[in-house]
Amino acid sequence: MAKNKFNQSWLHDHINDPYVKLAQRHGYRARAAFKLKEIDEQDKLIRRGQVIVDLGAAPGSWSQYVREKLKKAGGGVDGTIIALDALAMEPIADVVFIQGDFRQDDVVARLEAELGVAAGERCVDLVLSDMAPNLSGVGAADAARMQHVIELAMDFSQKHLKPTGCLLVKAFHGSGYSQIVESFKRQFVTVSPRKPKASRDKSSETFILGRTLRVV
Repeated sequence: MAKNKFNQSWLHDHINDPYVKLAQRHGYRARAAFKLKEIDEQDKLIRRGQVIVDLGAAPGSWSQYVREKLKKAGGGVDGTIIALDALAMEPIADVVFIQGDFRQDDVVARLEAELGVAAGERCVDLVLSDMAPNLSGVGAADAARMQHVIELAMDFSQKHLKPTGCLLVKAFHGSGYSQIVESFKRQFVTVSPRKPKASRDKSSETFILGRTLRVV
């Protein structure tokens, strides 16, 4: 009974969510597009000509937003967008999609091949990660899983971001959060937390933005 009440409450909130209605109006696949939009408008992350990698992309609303920003008047995009997710995703024009688990080396190798880079070559301007592991409800275990996913995104960024590049990841406040921020500070010159209005107040979700790689 309690579970049924929870589902009904979630459904009610979802149906009446203004960002859900906005997403439907703008043709975005999920309300998450507005989280990226708010951060981008504040931090000016996405610009024409960039190479952008979208990790944990499904269902694709972040890639949709990126495509809008890079879209050329005559068709196509001015830049490169590569999206990756373990889940299947409906195609998006001008977005290269790789289906696979980013925790697996062969999937990362496919992503690097799609970028056309040799090991250690830096060609990426922006890495976006809305990735999150399946949560178990056990705080310590979930924090460790989340930290691992973020570390993978950071490792990829360390290898392939241009020196002036940026990494934006999803994180959750709680156990392990301060360690993630400290890791970012060791890797990036500027580290900023971001909590866009489109992120639900009840959620511990936040985003961490790292800009400009530190010289190792």
